[in-house]
Amino acid sequence: MKPHPLSRTRTPPRPFPLRWLLAGAIASLLPVTASADAVTDWNAIANGVIAGAGAPPQQYRVFAMTHVAIHDALNAIQPRYRSYNPIGAANPNASKEAAIAAAARTVLVETLPPAQDAIVEGLYASYLAGLSCPAAYPACIDAGIAVGTTAGQAIIDRRVGDGSEMPHLPYTLAPAPGVYQPTLPLPPAPAPYPQFGNWGNLAPFALSSSWQFTPGRSALQTLTSPTYTRDFNEVKALGSALVRAAAPDSEESLIAMHWGVLGGANVNGYTRTIVAGRNLSLWQNARLFALVNIAVNDGLIVVFKAKFRYNFWRPYTAIRAAASDGNPATTADPDWNAYVTTPPYPDYPCGLPSTIASSTQVLRSFFGTDNVPFTFGTPARHYDTLSQAAAESAMARVYGGMHFRSGCLASLHLGQNVGRYVYNTQLRPL
Repeated sequence: MKPHPLSRTRTPPRPFPLRWLLAGAIASLLPVTASADAVTDWNAIANGVIAGAGAPPQQYRVFAMTHVAIHDALNAIQPRYRSYNPIGAANPNASKEAAIAAAARTVLVETLPPAQDAIVEGLYASYLAGLSCPAAYPACIDAGIAVGTTAGQAIIDRRVGDGSEMPHLPYTLAPAPGVYQPTLPLPPAPAPYPQFGNWGNLAPFALSSSWQFTPGRSALQTLTSPTYTRDFNEVKALGSALVRAAAPDSEESLIAMHWGVLGGANVNGYTRTIVAGRNLSLWQNARLFALVNIAVNDGLIVVFKAKFRYNFWRPYTAIRAAASDGNPATTADPDWNAYVTTPPYPDYPCGLPSTIASSTQVLRSFFGTDNVPFTFGTPARHYDTLSQAAAESAMARVYGGMHFRSGCLASLHLGQNVGRYVYNTQLRPL
């Protein structure tokens, strides 16, 4: 366990010049909202360093832990919602901003690689340096640090042995029609391939098990079915690298790249965009970001449990090997490539649509409406409703040539179920 920098002193650390420069450089790269508060500030900071956790499934575990800790620290100071980990009442005069910063810092330095520590610690020290206490409560920052550290350590302790230590498993299924096989280009050795074969065994934050809301077998997986024939020919035509590259400014190509570049990493960015200017309280933002990230994390656990249950091949393999699928309505193209690089794990169900559907379902439940317009990305794309964004993320995977449509639609349904369940069962108002 990494020691807390304040474990031997009650005085907040003062940033030395290198840390100021480091914090300023990193902060200049982070997304900024119109009216950030401490919760969204630390969400943006986490977003800026979270790639150190690994691929998106690993990132959302860290995001969920970070925001659970922030939520629980605030609710120990002033209870408004049920805590995920009850840590006891804190000093009501504790600095809420210091508590949020300490909670996030505690989780991030424990879960990210040591190389990230200097960045996190620099931002943390600079953040604390900008806080002050009223004359009546001169120790408010120390009190906030204490409760934030306690909340962070509580979720770290709870997640010990959760299965994240061994995300990958050997994959030995031999090539056969419909059976997933690694797709090119392969990652550099010695990276495990395929990835996340064991992620479906990760302990969920909210779901009762990784089998909850698992989609059933699809007609897609019968290679002579009308469903498979339709999906095969659709992705072959729409997701081809040659077709999309010839029309890079087409709506289909723009959608593929908008969701393909960041993929599931979009979620916290567009959530910050949505909450900006809505005048939500710290407690409301803390609850919302915790629920969003819990839902995304748990949805991905269900997705990977199903992916390695069905082990269904990707379009890249299916189109190149169509001569072996027994379907006279499909034609092989041994040179076919997807527009967006295919991720290193099986097709069904899809990860991105689950991620977007689970997060947008939490947002829909939180605001009580689907009519939550937002604009996000570079180049920017605008959505009038949350459902529109989720549906577009599903088709993005078809336009990118990475997935069959049926697996994407199954993931929309899966994600909505997970998001609804998480919202209805976790961090409820007192």
